[in-house]
Amino acid sequence: MLKWLSGLIDSNEKELKRLQPLVDRINSLEPEFEKLSDAELRGKTDEFKARLNGGESLDKLLTEAYTAVREAAKRTIGQRHFDVQLMGGIVLHQGKIAEMKTGEGKTLVATLPLYLNALTGEGCHLVTVNDYLAKRDCHWMGPIYHALGISVACINAQQATGGTAPSYIYDPSYESEDEKWNFLRPITRRQAYEADITYGTNNEFGFDYLRDNMVVDLSQCVQSSLNYTIVD
Repeated sequence: MLKWLSGLIDSNEKELKRLQPLVDRINSLEPEFEKLSDAELRGKTDEFKARLNGGESLDKLLTEAYTAVREAAKRTIGQRHFDVQLMGGIVLHQGKIAEMKTGEGKTLVATLPLYLNALTGEGCHLVTVNDYLAKRDCHWMGPIYHALGISVACINAQQATGGTAPSYIYDPSYESEDEKWNFLRPITRRQAYEADITYGTNNEFGFDYLRDNMVVDLSQCVQSSLNYTIVD
């Protein structure tokens, strides 16, 4: 048993060492990105998309994309991704599990792989545990995505009466009557899925998938392509 545990610890250490060069590269790029104007930082998204269309892989773009997200976070919400959060973002992009305790910044970590995978234009989903967190995280992280020219929305639970509660998209030009949720503009459920990034719960994503597979006409479907998802 002790030998097995020792091997597990060693494997984790090896994984951290494997990730460190990527983190070092992101840190080395930070001074360069700090010099960019807001417009130039926003323009990085167009550059990344063009390079992706030109044949570069997401893995190749990762360090620059993560540097852009970190810089956008610093400028908009005053938070800077720590090195361990960068590692968490790299692991999530690779389809692995990143274990973090409450308060260690999971919401901020998720912005890294969500942005990177949103560059494909095929949409990204973040699955969280309740409607409040889906709405809160969309609102809280919205300024980061907006600064980079990426749209973000959230879906709400279906109402018991059979109707649909409004979904929301982050829009700084929209003044909400509820100051707590300022900049969240009501949209349709389909429009929420058309955003680059969509926050919601497992129930809503799951039942929307089932309903889409039961419609009699494709025009009644609400979900877009199923490209990349983070389960929080």
